Amino acid sequence: LSLPRQAGMIRTDKDEYFIEPLERGKQMEEERGRIHMVYRRSAVAQHPTDTLPDVPREESLLGELSALYGSLEQRVNETLRRRRHAGDDDYNIEVLLGVDDSVVRFHGKEHVQNYLLTLMNIMNEIYHDESLGVHINVVLVRMIMLGYAKSISLIERGNPSRSLENVCRWAYQQQKSDPSHSEHHDHAIFLTRQDFGPAGMQGYAPVTGMCHPVRSCTLNHEDGFSSAFVVAHETGHVLGMEHDGQGNRCGDETAMGSVMAPLVQAAFHRYHWSRCSGQELKRYIHSYDCLLDDPFEHDWPKLPELPGINYSMDEQCRFDFGVGYKMCTAFRTFDPCKQLWCSHPDNPYFCKTKKGPPLDGTECAPGKWCYKGHCMWKNANQLKQDGNWGPWTKFGSCSRTCGTGVRFRTRQCNNPMPVNGGEDCAGVNFEFQLCNTEECPKHFEDFRAQQCQQRNSHFEFQNSKHRWLPYEHPDPNKRCHLYCQSRETGDVAYVKQLAHDGTRCSYKDPYSICVRGECVKVGCDKEIGSNKVEDKCGVCGGDNSHCRTVKGTFTRTPKKLGYLKMFDIPPGARHVFIQEDEASPHFLAIKNQATGHYILNGKGEEARSRSFIDLGVEWDYNIEDDIETLHTDGPLHDAVVVLIIPRENDTRSSLTYKYIIHEDSVPTINSNNVLQEELETFEWALKSWSQCSKPCGGGFQYTKYGCRRKSDNKMVHRGFCEGSQKPKPIRRVCGLQECTRPLWAADEWEHCTKTCGSSGYQIRTVRCVQPLHDGANRSVHFKYCGGDRPESRRPCNRAPCPAPWKAGPWSECSVTCGEGTETRAVTCRAGDRCDGEKPEAARVCKLPACNDEPCMGDKSIFCQMEVLARYCSIPGYNKLCCESCGKRGSTVPPPPPLTQAAESQEAAAFERSHLPSAPALPTPAEPQLLPGRRSPGGLPFAEEDADERVSQSNAEPGGAEFPPWRAPQARKSSRLLASLHQSPANGSSLGPPHSLALAAAVPAAPAGNATAGAPPPARRTSRKSEKHLEKRWPPTSSEVER
Repeated sequence: LSLPRQAGMIRTDKDEYFIEPLERGKQMEEERGRIHMVYRRSAVAQHPTDTLPDVPREESLLGELSALYGSLEQRVNETLRRRRHAGDDDYNIEVLLGVDDSVVRFHGKEHVQNYLLTLMNIMNEIYHDESLGVHINVVLVRMIMLGYAKSISLIERGNPSRSLENVCRWAYQQQKSDPSHSEHHDHAIFLTRQDFGPAGMQGYAPVTGMCHPVRSCTLNHEDGFSSAFVVAHETGHVLGMEHDGQGNRCGDETAMGSVMAPLVQAAFHRYHWSRCSGQELKRYIHSYDCLLDDPFEHDWPKLPELPGINYSMDEQCRFDFGVGYKMCTAFRTFDPCKQLWCSHPDNPYFCKTKKGPPLDGTECAPGKWCYKGHCMWKNANQLKQDGNWGPWTKFGSCSRTCGTGVRFRTRQCNNPMPVNGGEDCAGVNFEFQLCNTEECPKHFEDFRAQQCQQRNSHFEFQNSKHRWLPYEHPDPNKRCHLYCQSRETGDVAYVKQLAHDGTRCSYKDPYSICVRGECVKVGCDKEIGSNKVEDKCGVCGGDNSHCRTVKGTFTRTPKKLGYLKMFDIPPGARHVFIQEDEASPHFLAIKNQATGHYILNGKGEEARSRSFIDLGVEWDYNIEDDIETLHTDGPLHDAVVVLIIPRENDTRSSLTYKYIIHEDSVPTINSNNVLQEELETFEWALKSWSQCSKPCGGGFQYTKYGCRRKSDNKMVHRGFCEGSQKPKPIRRVCGLQECTRPLWAADEWEHCTKTCGSSGYQIRTVRCVQPLHDGANRSVHFKYCGGDRPESRRPCNRAPCPAPWKAGPWSECSVTCGEGTETRAVTCRAGDRCDGEKPEAARVCKLPACNDEPCMGDKSIFCQMEVLARYCSIPGYNKLCCESCGKRGSTVPPPPPLTQAAESQEAAAFERSHLPSAPALPTPAEPQLLPGRRSPGGLPFAEEDADERVSQSNAEPGGAEFPPWRAPQARKSSRLLASLHQSPANGSSLGPPHSLALAAAVPAAPAGNATAGAPPPARRTSRKSEKHLEKRWPPTSSEVER
């Protein structure tokens, strides 16, 4: 075999053979290729079970079958990775697509997969649009269709927040733990036709959650192929994009079909990504490391190049608006490919549209299909068109006026644009070059520090403002993202912005710069991609021949409090080390000589160990055992003054320093003691031995070296010694005592997860430990412990839970004014086994106090009828007939049980014996009839908000008999008292509750026989004073709505 790294397994009837490269690491390949070895599975040596149970060395682990399987599987997986696009700047979102039962049932199990693949292809094309500015591939790696029970458990109707939380948790549980697994996903998309939010809500997603194990997910309402724009919109939120016009200046693009519009109006013929979406995406895309790996090829069914080939307009109408909808045929004056109009057979002249055209490829006439909004003859040549680059623009302005900036030029893939699955243009769409590379003539200013300082006035962190210093992220991939460190607290904050183009990537590299969030290698010759570097004193491509090392020790004894100057370090100094010779109560301080700004331990600052950036370089300040050390690689752009802050008088302070500088910049040695200390030399000395690599069974330890000053044999910072002269470490054997056999060790059980029910369990930690000779234990792999492993999980509290009490709604108050009671039903299905005390079933209700008005006489001639005396106990009747009820006192019998009749929903029937013989009624000249609305007894009703009126047109002299009448069903008896407010002059009469037809049985009197005792005309009762009028019983079948 001559392939570079072929690994795999060959299986035959008799044995299995493994194949893998013989060489390891980056060794030289032979002319004919890399040598491979093939061996039988039976030849693989397994670790014997009866040997010493110590952890074996790494060499012996290579022979274990499990490790070999894992190694081979990883290598085989590596060979399966295939790039879908050749460009190195591609980002791949590997998607888990989840759909619930409502989507599966709507589209059908046999058709739903192809529908979903088409939907994802449309979303992929949306992210390929040139307006985005970043090439993103949407790659479907897994599709899961849920059953009914799981679907309803995930989606809570009307609760989008909880539904999204459930969906994200479900997606996290589906994640493959191995990142190299072919179905490992970066992002989850969930589709449903259930209403998870208020009307009109189409999607829900967290912002900037991409690559997060729990927050990289979206919840979307599926209603046709236009849902692809909703899914793209919600995924845009997860990528860090905001709504256009909300917090940015792109509100003018929403009407033109921008994908991130607050109300998505994008359609197949009109969509784009706004300039703000592109900027926001570029701000975050570089932090999404999970999008950088290459996706696997998946064996999904191949779909036609034009998605509409498989779907008619009728089908697309059904997807958009629901079952039964088809293409609108009521109007034929429009091109069906301009917009898809749909209607339902029940109302064919009512047409609806989502303001978008049908899919390209949809048949619009025999031999024709829709293409870009037009009905065209089918032509195979228009299916596919590869893209080609247009011309380069001119280079733009430089990002900096001095100190090395960049300028760009761009081109677009529009000559022509790729359409219908055509290939994108190969290569990049922008180029840049360095500009204004000369150093700034004014005082040096750190470009990264300027960007952080600009946020002092408005960027709040943890609810307070800070003075921000530049910060270099330890991850090289994030050094072109702008991080700042608080001078007050030391907290580091990401300001959610890329460092400006031309910012130095690292303070350890003065030439490589950030360009659009990526670090671009620049040599000291200021050429992109150059490998030229400076020597130790800053000569580009130099050999250190012009470098000089300055060392010295300076000692002073303070006589009073206040800063005390020790010495200066000139500009251009590199690899600066300053160290206290001995512990002292004083503190070290550093000041910029040119500006007077304190770099370290200024007034009011607390002296503490820390790393920080100032003067354009990185400083490392350390306090250990009251001895201070300061180091920076430089170069220093300004001279600095080294001082001490005395804490005690008459206590000397001795500082040793060292730096490297170009020979042309070596400072003049004055009369201080620097010249004498220049002659001091340093050497590497044995400091200690490292910890033994194994506590038993034989291990190794190595020598540790430190830097020692020869004059007094004191250990100093290692920077004072030459690194090239450091001795190689010496190894010796250690830990020779025999290892003991590992044992199982189990911790205490944790608390049970449930107090009752059938799902409670408790867990504990079980480890395999090896006792050591010093009495301690060390954890080893499970396979080295013999016997059965103790259980780490067990059921607990598996007892039925007490049944809960269920309380129904409270009834209405038993009175209309004053104090009464209200009740509710309280039940428990478990009899005696109920949880807690039974909730109250009755409580006091207080309404506004009853209006005790003085009795001004009866308001109806019927109040004197004995048969109505029983209703005096009803507050409303008592008020109307206060005089008659007052005469009768408390001797009246109680009214019939109206409440029971209402609860049982049975109408009360009245016989002839119930009808009293009443005096004649005064009759108007023309009775008022209300056509179209009649009671069950044939009597008309008034309008819904008016009093109920009974016509006398059917009344005959002599007391004509009427058949028994069944009263309308009512919830409370007091509501029937509306009939007592009628006026006899208007053709209606007062009657008792339960009997609206009672007055019709009374003989009519001549028009001129109205007596002086007749009541005055009735007032229309306001809804405010008589609330029972607002809650009338439902109209019967004979009533007709006005």
